[in-house]
Amino acid sequence: MLPVTRTWPGRAAALLALLLTATVGLAGCRDTPGEPVTIRIATGSPTAVYHAFGESLAAILNRELPGVRASVVVTAASAENVRLVASGEAELGFTQADILPTDPGPDPRVAAIARVYDDQLHLVASGGGPVRTVADLRGRRVSVGAAGSGTEITANRLLDVAGLGGDGVQRARLNLDESVAALRSGRIDAFFFSGGLPVRAIADLASGSPTRVLDLGDLIEPLRERYGEVYVSRDIPRSVYGVDPVTTVADPNFLVVRADLPEPLVRNVTRLLMERRSELAAAHPAAGRMSPRSAINTSLLPLHPGAVAWYRSAKP
Repeated sequence: MLPVTRTWPGRAAALLALLLTATVGLAGCRDTPGEPVTIRIATGSPTAVYHAFGESLAAILNRELPGVRASVVVTAASAENVRLVASGEAELGFTQADILPTDPGPDPRVAAIARVYDDQLHLVASGGGPVRTVADLRGRRVSVGAAGSGTEITANRLLDVAGLGGDGVQRARLNLDESVAALRSGRIDAFFFSGGLPVRAIADLASGSPTRVLDLGDLIEPLRERYGEVYVSRDIPRSVYGVDPVTTVADPNFLVVRADLPEPLVRNVTRLLMERRSELAAAHPAAGRMSPRSAINTSLLPLHPGAVAWYRSAKP
């Protein structure tokens, strides 16, 4: 059975009155009157997967749904995205599964539309530098990701199970672009980033200078034992970045939505997310890995009723 979230009754009723005109019959009507419905999509760094995926999705929603005005919001990524959606400052957002509460409570403010793809945690160092293993990070300058990002949470957990918590490394909280620039200039010795393959900024770095992506395979089971089975093992093959293949930590990604959005609107967003997968994949290959069957696997977070309605009609 598909998990369904409950909505906030008061806010849902008010929003439904405001948005119903723009959402009923969105698939077939091109001249919906009234103010446009705003859909802000919380993404991440401009060179990371969330942003590319979000830009493509916004373009599809603007083209296909009359009366909708979709745009992307650049953020620190997962943790900030969930906060923005929960507070009503965004309508959609991308997030890693490991930042979500294990028990969302009886009336969650955020619901899922789909499991979209899996992130791989990258630990990147200079190819000619001294950092070859996680143990080599001790005492060195390491970016653990931007404040408010899922990368920061996953990286700090990995450092803890590796015995490098506390003062084990000199932590910097840089976003992806800042991390790449700092590694190039020698201001840090390595950086973490969690993203779907390939991450463009890391590919650009590896194509222009000697680069090493470190193997994290030995730390997957300790992570699972301490923090739960959300983490799984995945490989990054040589073909992705042209560097030695490694095993790393993978973490599911969800597209989440405000729980109080009207069902017809969310049903149409879900429909386009699934029906326009080839177009989304052209923006980033990670988006092409979705399917209705895998998308409903959002066990950490209930599906929005609008998403449930579409998946049931599609019979994934």
